[in-house]
Amino acid sequence: MLSILLNCSWPDLYLEGKRVVEGEKVETFRRWVKRRARGEPVAYITEHVHFMDCLLTVDARVLIPRQETELLVDLALKEDCSGVIWDLCTGCGAIALGVKKHRPEAVVIGSDLSEAALTLARKNAEFNDLDLSFRLGDLLAPFRGEKANVIFCNPPYVSEEEFVFLEREVSAFEPKLALVAEKGGLLFFERLREELPQFLAPGGRVYLEIGSTQRRAVTQLFDQKCWTKKECQKDWAGLDRFFLLEFLR
Repeated sequence: MLSILLNCSWPDLYLEGKRVVEGEKVETFRRWVKRRARGEPVAYITEHVHFMDCLLTVDARVLIPRQETELLVDLALKEDCSGVIWDLCTGCGAIALGVKKHRPEAVVIGSDLSEAALTLARKNAEFNDLDLSFRLGDLLAPFRGEKANVIFCNPPYVSEEEFVFLEREVSAFEPKLALVAEKGGLLFFERLREELPQFLAPGGRVYLEIGSTQRRAVTQLFDQKCWTKKECQKDWAGLDRFFLLEFLR
């Protein structure tokens, strides 16, 4: 937190150990420490997080982007991540902005049910000087009659039962709407199973983030013959975390 406040790197804190900190920043840091002592996430306190070479503003309106989600974007970037790309449940815009940063020629659109989240996403796009758009609506509803080449979605996938066991800094501070889904955390995957085929161009690909115990359930859900590829990838901790689909050409 101190390195962020002083706009310097961690090593600089040691190399400049005799640096004098102004009174106002001392008071700010004390307030930050008190908030952190109550369990509030650092990202909300500093209001910033780095994601895929973008600096994003975050607050209690949105879920804090996890660094492991960068792996999901990396998986797509290693393939033909081009054309029309949608990021459903975009939140602060992390995935959409990360993709646009590395694929500036692509047409990237983010969507979310929360207007408050989209306000933040648009602010982040402007700050990072990235030209993309955002739409308000529930999952694929804002894209009726359109088709995409690539679709990302990091939906709520925590069950009510799992929610009570989350770390306090998550359950007490991050928006529950962005975390918890009905039907044991599978509601959004069930909806995507039914809706995705009509929104994908031939050969289109889907990149989903899932819960670490949901691999079997999600694989069984996407049992239609229209999927030529179904693959699960692990995160840095070796847990099942990303589910990839490829649509019939």
